Amino acid sequence: MESLFGKTFNLLSTLVGYRSERNKLITSNISNLDTPGYKPADYVFKQDLQKAMDIRIHLTRTKEKHFPNATDEITRNDFKMVKSEEKVDLDKEMGNLASNQLMYNLSVELLARKFRGIRNVLSEVK
Repeated sequence: MESLFGKTFNLLSTLVGYRSERNKLITSNISNLDTPGYKPADYVFKQDLQKAMDIRIHLTRTKEKHFPNATDEITRNDFKMVKSEEKVDLDKEMGNLASNQLMYNLSVELLARKFRGIRNVLSEVK
């Protein structure tokens, strides 16, 4: 499947899944705003992704046509949920929800563009 869609497809589909799951978690935090003893939760995927992005792999260009410093994209499907010791802050959660929605829309749009590009290539081949 990677030969047809490339590595970007896997990364984008992982991000769409992450954003969808995070949306459920944020709305759960908001809906339990007045629940006594409820502690908000969030995913630490962002921290894991940052750690993965910090890893530098030094590659040697063997041909002139190779892109410099090309590395494999890292995808993760396991999102770790962590509970906060703070109470639910409605303003913070609403900000998280809006930000997550924008990032979800961006991920879906990029994925749709990837499919449109493949469709265009296939229609040109006919």
